[in-house]
Amino acid sequence: MQKRKLSFWEIWNMSFGFLGIQFGFALQNANTSRIFETLGASVEDIPILWIAAPVTGLVVQPIIGYFSDKTWTKLGRRKPYFLIGAILSSICLFLMPNSPTLWIAAGTLWIMDASINISMEPFRAFVGDNLDEHQRTQGFAMQSFFIGLGAVLGSLLPYLFTNVFGISNTAAEGLIPDSVKWSFYVGGIVFISAVLWTVFNSKEYSPEELAAIEAKDKEKEPQRVEVVDKSKNIAKQMRVGFFMLLLGAIVTYLIFINGLTKELYILFVGLIIAGLLFISVALLRKRNVRNGYTIIITDMLNMPLAMKQLAWVQFFSWFALFSMWIYTTQAVTGHVFNTFDPKSQAYNDAADWVPVMFAVYNGVAAAVSFLLPVLAKRTSNKITHMLALFFGGLGLISVYFLSDKTGLLLAMVGVGIAWASILSIPYAMLSNSLPSSKMGYYMGIFNFFVVLPQIVAATILGFIVKEFFNNEPVYALIVGGFAMILSGLLTLRVKTKHKIVIDENQN
Repeated sequence: MQKRKLSFWEIWNMSFGFLGIQFGFALQNANTSRIFETLGASVEDIPILWIAAPVTGLVVQPIIGYFSDKTWTKLGRRKPYFLIGAILSSICLFLMPNSPTLWIAAGTLWIMDASINISMEPFRAFVGDNLDEHQRTQGFAMQSFFIGLGAVLGSLLPYLFTNVFGISNTAAEGLIPDSVKWSFYVGGIVFISAVLWTVFNSKEYSPEELAAIEAKDKEKEPQRVEVVDKSKNIAKQMRVGFFMLLLGAIVTYLIFINGLTKELYILFVGLIIAGLLFISVALLRKRNVRNGYTIIITDMLNMPLAMKQLAWVQFFSWFALFSMWIYTTQAVTGHVFNTFDPKSQAYNDAADWVPVMFAVYNGVAAAVSFLLPVLAKRTSNKITHMLALFFGGLGLISVYFLSDKTGLLLAMVGVGIAWASILSIPYAMLSNSLPSSKMGYYMGIFNFFVVLPQIVAATILGFIVKEFFNNEPVYALIVGGFAMILSGLLTLRVKTKHKIVIDENQN
């Protein structure tokens, strides 16, 4: 059995839900720092409040991926997760701008990010499930288009509500402006509506059909499957666990005795926890225990080589993106326009320009999303991704030298080119190295390399900005720009089409 070739409109329908997901995600990205600052957060506290997004993604996505691989209902395999996540996310979008205190807003962000991840993770696996390797680049490009389009619409809403519909962008101290509130309400409606379109207008292969397709693929390329030795795999898992535990404990102690910023604990205590998880699973596997927990942790060791190489590319590119999402509002209001009072008209006018900037980079991403596969065919995925990341890095660095609104929009053109590539090319490079029976799980694990750099950024950027850059957030964008250029260089070392590694005790 082989997967049938889908039409343009079938790929359109199966990707349309991403329009709603990114609509809500864009509202969050462009306005969360503003909401936090309005409710009393200081500049150095904002990164730690943003930690919700990466932490929930780190926990939720591999779990959702694992269970969605094994789910089959009347709605399908992935679609139940789309729907549940959309309902919860839409509720949170209505609640977020009505938060009476900073900590309620932060708690709502945690819930909203968990819900967005429930919807988002299966969409990546959805492409791998429904499309063969010749159409996957087109499928991820279509997702990139809807991500860009949804983000444009979501990012522009506060600006449009103020400048077209006359809704106020200021409010009394401690209150969120009406322009932001109405943007979140519209976002909630769009989110659930777009996901419902995909749920009711797309089909999925059953588990039995996917198994037959994978068996056929193994017959064609049996050399791509490598079964590793169980005892060696357990020993490796134990060593890795002890290394993470020891490193995390040593650095945590150094943070404590030197009185360093408390945010640093998150990263290294997390490393201790990860080490304990690896050690516990190694001990369970020695006793021949096999369950979802042991499989999820063990398969982290058995990632295809291409996935490990792409991990470094993802790490530095997403570190750069997270620095931009956290600090653009403060860099634009403070460094570019020299205004610092969240209650002032000048501050809010400058802050309103940030969603416009984000709309531009997402609009550029939507516009170039279908051009990147064309360039990749003429060169390669690696060269295309490297060039796109270079443009993005230069765009971020240029913000330091700009002093007007037009220049800021031009800087976002480079970011938009990078964003389009980040959303599609790495997934296209990875997808052919993954077994269809674990597509959801490995796409969830791949999200680690989206999430971990965000945790690192949220953990250390506040410390770096405070200790080294005198609380001037624009320098965080410069650091992010150089990180994105580095990720472009690392793309050149990625090799695709490596063997799928399978532990004999885990399948």
